[in-house]
Amino acid sequence: MKILLAGDSTVANCPTQEFPMSGWGGRLAPLTHTWAAVHNFAKGGASTESFRDEGLWDSLLAEAGEGDLVLIQFGHNDQKKPHLAARTGYAANLRTMVAEVRERGAAPVLCTSVERRHFLDGPASDAVLEESLEDYPEVVREIARGLGVALIDLNSWTRSLYVGLGRGASISLFCHFGPGEHAHWPDGLTDNTHFSQKGASLVAGEVARQLARLGFGPGAASPARPHGARLTTAARA
Repeated sequence: MKILLAGDSTVANCPTQEFPMSGWGGRLAPLTHTWAAVHNFAKGGASTESFRDEGLWDSLLAEAGEGDLVLIQFGHNDQKKPHLAARTGYAANLRTMVAEVRERGAAPVLCTSVERRHFLDGPASDAVLEESLEDYPEVVREIARGLGVALIDLNSWTRSLYVGLGRGASISLFCHFGPGEHAHWPDGLTDNTHFSQKGASLVAGEVARQLARLGFGPGAASPARPHGARLTTAARA
């Protein structure tokens, strides 16, 4: 069985020169390799549109077969393009992806975008995060409900994670370097979007837990079928 990942830099295997920066997809294999091999097609800067235009989606589909899982998480870069607005181009592209995965007998799993670490200023500021992804996460939830697709709500989970840790402790989940601390960024880096190894591992752990909840993994009799899903094979639920 395979787990195939489609997404942007927050999912991707980052270049070695950027270590310890990592997308959560780069930390998933240690948690699933006994029952599913992870194939990470995610790429930094990718949107639902560029992922197809660059041939990455076709490459992923060529590897997808009956019973495989295809996890899809976009939004960070779609948000930067007006024609990929959440309820227009972005939503249409996600629906097409779901249909194409199902055509191959694989099971699509939609993931809401991980949140950025943007704490708001003001009283109790450690408890308030900007909703930096606007309505993109909610659109993914709506599509999952409407199409009967399994959902992993990483936006809600990461928001709770950051707030629970607070402004100070949550820094360790991301890539913050002072001048001279990293050869690739000699002038320093303050990045509240891309994960450190710790942050990526925590998110990957949540993905693995949610896959188990959905019925995937060791000892699972069959994948769970979300409410409203069509009665098809278990792999297509």
